[in-house]
Amino acid sequence: MAQTTNQACCSIPPVQSDYAPKGTIEKLGGLDTYSVGPKDATRVIVVIYDIFGFWPTTKQGADLLAKATGARVVMPDFFRGKPFPHEDFPPSNEEKQKDLQDFFGTQGDFAARKPDIDAIIRAIQESGGKKLGLLGFCWGGKFAVLNGGEGTKFSAVAQVHPAMVSAADAEKLAIPIANFPSMDEPKEDVKRFEEQVQKKAFAASSVYKLYPDSHHGWAAARADLKDETNLRDYQDVYQRLADFYNRTLA
Repeated sequence: MAQTTNQACCSIPPVQSDYAPKGTIEKLGGLDTYSVGPKDATRVIVVIYDIFGFWPTTKQGADLLAKATGARVVMPDFFRGKPFPHEDFPPSNEEKQKDLQDFFGTQGDFAARKPDIDAIIRAIQESGGKKLGLLGFCWGGKFAVLNGGEGTKFSAVAQVHPAMVSAADAEKLAIPIANFPSMDEPKEDVKRFEEQVQKKAFAASSVYKLYPDSHHGWAAARADLKDETNLRDYQDVYQRLADFYNRTLA
């Protein structure tokens, strides 16, 4: 599995531990959506958050991508204001474990959310979006990859500290992928996933880097940007994401 070097074609701004998001909330495809960047941009990156929903560190990442790519970046509220409670993760007892399982069967059900992402795509295209990228974290990473198969409207997909990594999902991919796992994903699952990517015609356009010093969630809602290692890897992964989209959405 090749690990790419970070040859930046641009530079993202410094990451801040205390940050006020730059975007606004608007309706897109019927969902409240965090939106940042030029509204008339023809390149649009759709961000699928993790199970904790909108979060300052996830919004900062969206802002960084918009700044570094010139794209419009949109993050729909797929959970409709009802994310999984941050304070209940990881589940500390059987009741909270059941709550998490129930969440994946309701708000977090991939099939139930598919019409939402289709509506988002239609709304983007109707407003002039032509080149679409997709980015997902944790739960959103899995959902992003599931929407990158044959017939996809997206030109590139990325997953950061993804949940439920499966080589079968990689086998169905039809577009380049940026894959950035953390120290916590099952290493054999990650290895098999990447082996499938390397068999694809778009393997040379895809990107892979393991972040062995950072925990699951370091680039989204569970980020601790006051931690030196987390801050370093957060800055690094968003730079790599920006580089990836600048190439694949050109």
